[in-house]
Amino acid sequence: MIVIVATFKAKAGMEKELEEGLVSVVPDVQNEEGTLMYTIHKSKADPGLFMFYEMYKDKAALEYHSSTPHFKALFGKIAPYLEGEPDIKIFKDIAAIDRK
Repeated sequence: MIVIVATFKAKAGMEKELEEGLVSVVPDVQNEEGTLMYTIHKSKADPGLFMFYEMYKDKAALEYHSSTPHFKALFGKIAPYLEGEPDIKIFKDIAAIDRK
């Protein structure tokens, strides 16, 4: 599995707009077969800081997600609300607890 942790920081006063833009992509991503988890978190300490936790079945699933029209449109949609560039890191699982 491949895990993505991506953080996004809103410009001051643009927190709600960034949040709405980020959340708007979730229904489209829900239909991607190889996307196992796609969760958006909002910092309790900083209302303008958002974090995605994404899990993909494999490299092909991540490549598919990254090539979709809704993924490409997302960055154009949220660009006016971002302070700086998103911080995107790729991880792989090495240990886990799954209580499903």
